[in-house]
Order: sequence, then structure tokens, then C-alpha cells
Amino acid sequence: MSPMQILKRLRGRLIDLCVIIVGVSVLVFGFIRMIPGDAVAIMLGANAEVTPDRLAALRSRLGLDLPVHEQYFAWLWKVLHGDFGVSIWTGRPVIDEIGAHVWPTLQLMLMAMFSAIVLAIPLGILMARMRGARGEPYVQAGSVVGLTVPPFWLGIVMILVFSAIMPKLQMLGYVPFSKDPLGNIQRMILPAFALSLPITANLARLLRSTLLEALQQDYIRTARAKGVSARRILYRHALRNAIISFVTSVGIQAGYLLGGAIVIEQVFAIPGLGRLILGAIAERNYPLLQATILLATAAFVLVNFVVDVIYTLIDPRISE
Repeated sequence: MSPMQILKRLRGRLIDLCVIIVGVSVLVFGFIRMIPGDAVAIMLGANAEVTPDRLAALRSRLGLDLPVHEQYFAWLWKVLHGDFGVSIWTGRPVIDEIGAHVWPTLQLMLMAMFSAIVLAIPLGILMARMRGARGEPYVQAGSVVGLTVPPFWLGIVMILVFSAIMPKLQMLGYVPFSKDPLGNIQRMILPAFALSLPITANLARLLRSTLLEALQQDYIRTARAKGVSARRILYRHALRNAIISFVTSVGIQAGYLLGGAIVIEQVFAIPGLGRLILGAIAERNYPLLQATILLATAAFVLVNFVVDVIYTLIDPRISE
């Protein structure tokens, strides 16, 4: 493909990205309004002087007395101008609330994805090379266990085990890396491993399958007939083609990391987006919940756009 064709394709993908985000904003806004409970009633519930007039006044001040479609367009117009609103409970800008909690979650997700990729590539190659070997059933069984073990359960087990073996090890809570690098790594390594285990198993199994499929292709047989070494065939030819599907799955798994991170953060008492989202749901904090889910969805779509760009760089023929 020529550079102009590549740019045209990426421009089309950007348009698709914008359409998807707008569609998601409609769904997010509508579904949040369907959550049982009234934010205004919850906010005034502990006050003995709650009256219909006070409820109506607060609802009007928050803009919750308008029709739903008017609320949506007013909110969307502000979002397009970079204004995600203010938290109903704290009065702080929503973007500041998210910014205060995003870094622990981002670090957790990056560490989990990095460890998953680093472990999955050699494991996938090992599983492919062990096809037909006596130890293959054990390796396959281990990968199935990795897929089926819930990350939160693994996190609880690791806390119990390491607290007994290494009682001085700091495993709960969070400290910024800039303040205490060692303490930060100590607290993040276990939750990152627990979060990454199913992704590692999934990526390793996928890489094994694509490697075995690539090794059955005609060009591999030709390379063998020419006397090319098995190591060179595996790493230079088969792995290059298998890595394309691997990259695809990495992009998809990165999007699902946030869902797993929310649960892991509760297990390890990490003050990230998970705690923020759960608190916003309990408080019916509509602006905060809307902004958090919309930004998370936008990040997921953006990651897949980046994956599409990487496709083009790895093999432009994919874009044809």
C-alpha cells in the first residue's frame, strides 16, 4: 500500500472511532439513568429537614429536572469543550477526581500487560515446540488453569501465602513511585501478576496455535527443503506471521484489563479508578460515573486504533 492509501485507511478508522464513542456516550448516559435510586434523595436522605421543595430545588440546581434528551445534549456539548462537569457530592471538577485516581490503575494495567506479554511469548513458543512431546499435556493443563483461575481469588490466596511466608512484605495499599519506588513495586507486583495470569495464558495459547498453523504453510516446507535450520524457521519466519494475531489479541485484552483491575483494586486496597467507580455507583454520582466510563471506553477504542496502525506497520497487505 502507498502512504496515501494507508493515511486514507487510518482516516476512515478515526471516523469510525468518533462514531463509536458518540454511540457509547448515548448508551452510557441512558443506562446510568436506569440505575435504581435518586441521587438527590440519596444526598438529602440523612437530613431530617428534607421537603419536596428542597428536593426540587436541588434537582433543578443539578439539572436533573430537565428531560433526559436535554440533559444528554447539554452534557455532550460540555464534554466536547473539555468540561466533564463537577462531582455531585464533592463539587470538584470530575476530571480532577479522575486524575487523582487514574495513576494507580494505569500503573497496575501497564504492569499486568507488560508481564503478560513478556511471559506469554516464551511460553507460547515453548508450547509450540513441545507439540507431541511427553510433557505437552501438563503444559496444556497449566494453561487451562491459568485461564480459569479468577484473578481476585488468586490475589486473596497470594495475600494469605505471602503474609505467612514474608510477614514484613507490604502488599496492601498504594504509595506513589516518586515517593517510595521500592514500596510502590512491593505493593503493585502481586496485584499485577494476579491480573495478568489469565491474559498470559490466553496469549500463550493463541501464540501456540498461530505458530503451529504457520509451521504448516508451504513457505515453511520450502524453507525446510532448502536446509534452513529449525530455529531460524521458527523465529524468523513462523513467529513473524504468528505475531500479527498476537498483537490483535493484545489490543483486545488491554481493553478488558480495566474490568479486572476494578476487582483487584478492592482486594489489594488500591485507591484507583475501581474504588472511584464503585463509589460513584453507590452515590448515584452521575457526572463522575458518566465521565469515567466514557473515558475508559474511549481508551479501549483508541488502543484498538493503535493496534490497527501496528497492523499496517507489520504487514501493509493486511490493510488491502
